[in-house]
Amino acid sequence: MKHLQLDDMQRYLFLEGSNAFAYQCMGAHPCRRDDEEGVLFRVWAPAARQVRLTGDFNAWKRAAQAFEMHPQGDSGIWECFVAGMKPFAAYKYDILTPQGQWQLKADPYAFHSETRPGDASKVYDPGTYSWQDEQWMQNRCKADPYHSPMNIYEMHAGSWKRGEDGSVYTYERLADELVPYLKDMGYTHVEFLPLTEYPYDKSWGYQVTGYFAPTSRYGAPDGLMALIDRLHQADIGVIMDWVPAHFPRDAFGLRRFDGTALYEHEDPRRGDNPQWGTHVFDYGKGGVASFLLSSAMYWLKEYHFDGLRVDAVSYMLYNHYGREEGQWLPNRYGGTENLEAIDFLRKLNRLVFEHCPGVIMAAEEATAFPMVTRPTYLGGLGFGFKWDMGWMNDTLAYLKLDPVYRSYHHDKLTFSMMYAFNENYILALSHDEVVHGKHSLLDKMPGDYWRKFAGLRALYGYQYTHPGKKLVFMGGEFGQFIEWKDDDQLDWFLLQYDAHRNMHAYVRELNQLYRKTPALWRVDDSWDGFEWINANDSANSVISYIRRDGLGGAVVCVINFTPQYLPAYRMGFHRPTTLKPLLCSDEERFGGSGKGDRAPVETTAVAFEGRHYSAQIELAPLCAMIFEAQEKQLPRNAAVQTAHAAFAGVTKAAAGAGAGALCAQKTGL
Repeated sequence: MKHLQLDDMQRYLFLEGSNAFAYQCMGAHPCRRDDEEGVLFRVWAPAARQVRLTGDFNAWKRAAQAFEMHPQGDSGIWECFVAGMKPFAAYKYDILTPQGQWQLKADPYAFHSETRPGDASKVYDPGTYSWQDEQWMQNRCKADPYHSPMNIYEMHAGSWKRGEDGSVYTYERLADELVPYLKDMGYTHVEFLPLTEYPYDKSWGYQVTGYFAPTSRYGAPDGLMALIDRLHQADIGVIMDWVPAHFPRDAFGLRRFDGTALYEHEDPRRGDNPQWGTHVFDYGKGGVASFLLSSAMYWLKEYHFDGLRVDAVSYMLYNHYGREEGQWLPNRYGGTENLEAIDFLRKLNRLVFEHCPGVIMAAEEATAFPMVTRPTYLGGLGFGFKWDMGWMNDTLAYLKLDPVYRSYHHDKLTFSMMYAFNENYILALSHDEVVHGKHSLLDKMPGDYWRKFAGLRALYGYQYTHPGKKLVFMGGEFGQFIEWKDDDQLDWFLLQYDAHRNMHAYVRELNQLYRKTPALWRVDDSWDGFEWINANDSANSVISYIRRDGLGGAVVCVINFTPQYLPAYRMGFHRPTTLKPLLCSDEERFGGSGKGDRAPVETTAVAFEGRHYSAQIELAPLCAMIFEAQEKQLPRNAAVQTAHAAFAGVTKAAAGAGAGALCAQKTGL
């Protein structure tokens, strides 16, 4: 890895908060000095009275037996060079605080760490791995993720599969089995829960102590590089959850690093997250901003990650989010926004997209904060994507209802289209929805076993045809019945049973159909790619709509959310159209009843709901149906009449409950 000298410019950028490559001069760097091979150590501890280096290379001796570090001007950065130091040597910094106490701290910039319960840093050079993904990286620079298919497999590396003795997979073994699995299933990306080092297993990686160190639970850092390399060679993108919102209170970590609140704010009303028992980063400090910027850039540059999903953005944006009265302070204008965090996020996204074109920056953001995915020069936060938490909450709340009550809550299906194009969305059915008593996706569905599976297939059909990119947590693809357990592998034995095996086959085919159908992903960000056919059929709990690719291709999607069989369900169209069945979730090979059209369906000149043409389809219970729409051109006069009729139909529909979004639809099929 490239090693930079700590010159005046590097120090200035670091303290100013704009050094996105601080990892190239901070931490432990194998190098040569005065004709000697060794390791150069640097650490930021501005309030320290003295700093020493100790480790297994000196039997962890402290005081005079440790290596003295020297301050670098008034930057607060300390440095020392140790000749003869070998890779993988364990070390810590021994810091004398302003209060006169010595404390041992792990290196914030460590590139490798001991495996828990050990917590020392380890010398490692991440630049020694020989990458084989040149073609992927070249293509990434030219990628357009906004108008490309994206179906993400979210997973926890330690519980996807385990050895027969219950041991976690190494990065290498994970690559052996995960790469062909994702390729076979048709996913475009895999997203890992945090792989940055963390001490507590039950945090799943969301309480980070090593912002530059891959967790050693699964092996050495080059094992992670090899996993990513092999995924890239299989044309699979790799995203990692990244946690800049807070850090844990572990004594060896960032907490009161130099005896003062260095990385956190001194006032607990700004520096504490009482809900999680963690500390909040002080984004207004230049050294903290450079630390976090560098962490993000490190994973994208040195490990070739293709994107970061930024965790808990809502907690960053608002001082009061997740806090009770008296636990937070307003900003300098008296408002609730964390102005320093907002500035940091804008800087983060601006620098990432400048240095890493084509990557994905996704925000997990649960509020209505405006312009999360709009450019910073327009006043936005600059993210590429935002998780659509509203769609997720509304859809799952609807599907947990007994079908007999769903007609009274039909707006939960249609409301998402009121804001669908305000941001670039990812429709996420994530790990958070299948833990802590929330039930698995399959078990959220009411009814008997057959209805649960049929309901889950319908949900996936809705997710994959709704505007927005897709994400499903591991296990959901084969109908994991119990909640996710982080300390055990998924219930892969369920694939012995027909219902789960059929669900697995359905998701595989849905993935493949999605990827090869541009109408389902090419225009995810405007009404040019979506039109309601009927948003208001609450009586039948059916929704129907058209997805378009902007180049003349279109598909029709119809979803029945009740177990009622509708043998002659009618839909209106503006033009004569042939509906060619592409996928029906009720097919017998997926565990369904086998109902639904198999042959093409033609519209007839029977007016319906303000449209001159209509078609009848056989609509199976709890079923998602997808048709290729092949339209016929109308004579010019007929086309004008159809446009007038379409406008009248839209105006009438917009007056109905829950259909405000219809006002913006385009005249089409």
